[in-house]
Amino acid sequence: MTATVTMSPDELRELARLVRLDDLELVMAAGQGHLGSDYSCIDILTTLYLGGVLRIDPAEPDHPERDRFVLSKGHTAGGLYCVLARAGFLPHEELSTFLEPLSALNGHPNRRKVAGVETNTGPLGHGFPVAVGIATAAQVTGARYRTFALCGDGELQEGSMWEAAMFAGHRGLDQLTLIVDRNRLQQGARTEATNNLDPLDEKFRAFGWTVREVDGNDPAALLDAFGALPLDEGRPTCLIANTDKGSGVSFMADNVAWHHKVPNAEEYAQARIELGAPA
Repeated sequence: MTATVTMSPDELRELARLVRLDDLELVMAAGQGHLGSDYSCIDILTTLYLGGVLRIDPAEPDHPERDRFVLSKGHTAGGLYCVLARAGFLPHEELSTFLEPLSALNGHPNRRKVAGVETNTGPLGHGFPVAVGIATAAQVTGARYRTFALCGDGELQEGSMWEAAMFAGHRGLDQLTLIVDRNRLQQGARTEATNNLDPLDEKFRAFGWTVREVDGNDPAALLDAFGALPLDEGRPTCLIANTDKGSGVSFMADNVAWHHKVPNAEEYAQARIELGAPA
């Protein structure tokens, strides 16, 4: 299976803008969500799913040769659903059911309910270890699919993340890519105020990984990084994606208050203006 869709950086920026608008409406309708966390990684998700990076087909979501993507920071499910809708995995109108009773669109992604979701995630520190297991299965069986995982930087305070990183380095899983959403904010505080993560690049290298830093809110930089994979034969890749929480809306950007917050009427109107919504 090969990726069939290619997009220019400008086209991806426009798609990411539309995804942010979709996500804003989704959160407003539900009355809850993680807009700041979603907006931090929407450029990453848009580039992966809509930029021709992932070898996937919404017509065959369980194709055995598909690339696998695991959203380890599962609380950003709203952003993922908006991207999956743009990619053709679910009807766009279904986004309005987010968090409703019996909706398939839970607050955390569920693989039994949503096509394109590889594994259930939510409790931090679980998704990435599952991705390591998926990549190990490919190595053992000789499968050609690649495995991608996206985690939050605050999530790296979980010990299970480093157990998985150590195992991946030991196995030399060069078809595995971990993308760290390095926005330096977690719920309630800056990551460094809770637990200093730096030097993050040296820590991953010490576990046998190849590391590259990238602007995680720039589709051009992301396309370049994804296009270079695998960075080093015999080593898994860690892309440290430097991002802004709430990227795309001025009053949300780099603001810890927007980890889990719903805009009021004035904020909603301002966000729509900044995101270029039609009047």
